[in-house]
Amino acid sequence: MEQDDVDQEMEDRWLGSRLRQARRKRGMSIRELGGKAALSTGMVSQIERGLSTPSLRSLRLLANALEVPVSYFFADTPASKKERRHIVRSHQRKRLTVPSTGVVQEIISPEGPGSIEIYEIQLEPAATSDGEMYSHDGEKAGLVLSGTLGLRLEDEDYLLEPGDSFRFPSTMPHRMSNPTSAKVHLIWVVLGQIRSIDDGK
Repeated sequence: MEQDDVDQEMEDRWLGSRLRQARRKRGMSIRELGGKAALSTGMVSQIERGLSTPSLRSLRLLANALEVPVSYFFADTPASKKERRHIVRSHQRKRLTVPSTGVVQEIISPEGPGSIEIYEIQLEPAATSDGEMYSHDGEKAGLVLSGTLGLRLEDEDYLLEPGDSFRFPSTMPHRMSNPTSAKVHLIWVVLGQIRSIDDGK
């Protein structure tokens, strides 16, 4: 097994344990969580056991159902509890890789309760955020750092170049993609009523 596969397997197991921890703290069964997140019981079970890597859409649905920020599921890095409430060092970012979509996200906003999440996102060539349009409460904004970003908002398609920025209500069905052969890097901001549970840290 190659190192990248080993790393992904470890990330999947870690994410699964975080999902199980959050679900149990909410006193929910796998079936209840699946129903609330509009996902099958089997899918939730596979994610919890580290046997399946969730799509970004599935992760957002699970986070909303558990009332935690998506960053709750990102791989953890050591930092003092006091510092990480306000500061994220570049080498301490939490990362989430979804191989099936070609999307890598790093959370660059400090952890804890709040209404803003900021990500640095990398899209591999031909990558897409998900197979279908999705929407949820809140607002989104971003800035393209490099490459060409494809952004679909409802039934309109846009191509954004480095330096271009955007903002739209999250209730608007949306999807991002990379239609080129070069990687895309962007800053992605999510604004909404984000809550966090006490994870013992």
